[in-house]
Amino acid sequence: MSARIATVSRDTNETQITVSIDLDGKGHLKGESGVAFLDHMLDQVARHGLIDITMDVKGDLHIDDHHTVEDLGITLGQAFNEAVGDKRGIVRYGHAYVPLDEALSRVVVDFSGRAGLFMNATFTRDTIGTMDTQLFSEFFHGFVNHARVTLHIDNLKGDNAHHQAETIFKAFGRALRMALAEDPRMAGQMPSTKGTL
Repeated sequence: MSARIATVSRDTNETQITVSIDLDGKGHLKGESGVAFLDHMLDQVARHGLIDITMDVKGDLHIDDHHTVEDLGITLGQAFNEAVGDKRGIVRYGHAYVPLDEALSRVVVDFSGRAGLFMNATFTRDTIGTMDTQLFSEFFHGFVNHARVTLHIDNLKGDNAHHQAETIFKAFGRALRMALAEDPRMAGQMPSTKGTL
């Protein structure tokens, strides 16, 4: 399988973002978004997905975190869509259950070519650190719409909002890792009866 890397930039009146990814990396995150808790979550995605992510982010954080979080999701999604290529030979589907103490989340992803987010997570607090918990769905909406994946996220239980979020992002990383893995039995074939994704 050829190198699965991409660099994508997004420049608007609200944000200036450049993201580079290596889908076959070592699990390293470099750079900061300016939203500390989001950086902590993206570190989980990188580490558990074995994806290298480098980001240079400037956003209008003096207003709030919304544009930065959403646009980072969009830019990451674009980078994933570019890096994965035509999807020949990948597993395509990935899933993971991840616990953290009392919290448990399940994430299922399909590199289907069709964008869809189905998220069921009711956080026990409105903010974690300084991050509004409503922004998690904005991040994932941005990602799925531009990565062109179907993503199901279910926080099954949890009393601590930090634990709820962390299980979601760890499971997201693990599900990506499974879906993006090379399937030796596919031998470069398209993982779809349609012949395209």
